[in-house]
Amino acid sequence: MKDTPLTETHIALGAKMAEFAGYNMPISYAGIKEEHYAVRKNVGVFDVSHMGEFIVKGKQALDLVQWVTSNDASKLVPGQAQYSCLPNESGGIVDDLLVYRLFDDMCAEGEQAFMLVVNASNMEKDWNWISQHNKFDTRLINISDQTGLLAIQGPNAAKALQSLTDVNLADIDYYTFVKGRFAGVDNVIISATGYTGAGGFELYADAKYTVQLWNAIFEAGAHLQIQPIGLGARDTLRLEMGYCLYGNDIDDTTSPLEAGLAWITKLQKGDFINSDFLKKQKAEGLQRKLVGFVVKDRRVPRHGYVIEDENGNEIGVVTSGTQSPSLDIPIGMGYVAMLQSAIGSDIYIAIGGKKLQAEVVRLPFFS
Repeated sequence: MKDTPLTETHIALGAKMAEFAGYNMPISYAGIKEEHYAVRKNVGVFDVSHMGEFIVKGKQALDLVQWVTSNDASKLVPGQAQYSCLPNESGGIVDDLLVYRLFDDMCAEGEQAFMLVVNASNMEKDWNWISQHNKFDTRLINISDQTGLLAIQGPNAAKALQSLTDVNLADIDYYTFVKGRFAGVDNVIISATGYTGAGGFELYADAKYTVQLWNAIFEAGAHLQIQPIGLGARDTLRLEMGYCLYGNDIDDTTSPLEAGLAWITKLQKGDFINSDFLKKQKAEGLQRKLVGFVVKDRRVPRHGYVIEDENGNEIGVVTSGTQSPSLDIPIGMGYVAMLQSAIGSDIYIAIGGKKLQAEVVRLPFFS
């Protein structure tokens, strides 16, 4: 099991630790509910240094990114990022990821540079996949082990961080980033993407400065009662927003169109891996769709539970479920047949011999 630069810090803080994607990670500190509320209403800090970062650099860097990802990276200018996915050759998803168009001073003249931020559980798979498809005049550099990543999330994130940098954080729009000095550390990438729906920032820096950044943030945010947040609350926060989690809601067998990710699947941008299949799937119509639902009971749906129609016919499967801390009701996502995917449709979750009625609702659950 691998450590992040902050593993000993988490242990010293009394975090409940567990293996996640091969890393020893904090699941919770004060408790998932309290940490969830801290992010929704105030500010909290996640250690997400387990994520993978690949640099794509060269004269044909854009060509490689365009070929392996579903979104249109040609629309990015330096300082912008986009959510995307890596389609596979059988209609599924290798991984979902963030694509950052880096600044020109981060590559040689005549070259382009991108940073791909991938899920920790798929790091090796993604690296091999992209390398396998690199037929271009460009090179891949894996900086994952050399990079620390902190996510400071919540409505008071800017208040907690502004004293640590000359960068005006209010000027960083959603899905943009800057490079600057932060807490005495140079060349920190400060971005605003987020996985919680609560607003905030991400800090990418040389891994050797991760502890320094963490300590500075907690000192600067002490007057706001800033809290460390574990992966448990990260999951409840993202699910309330209807954000997909790889391995649960999307995987090698799920099409991005089925997963509601048509908005990052730009079929008109030109050819990319398996784009012909996705065009055909769109033209012929989907057979199933990822939906959000609320359960009309107090029992929580879990990954893998069968979804049925009113006559007991199996129509799908639950991919994610939790008791929403913000709404105090059980919520979930799952794939269902198209006939039962309309907003307001009644579906039934099979749990231990019981059938719990649920209703398909519009995402996000919380806004």
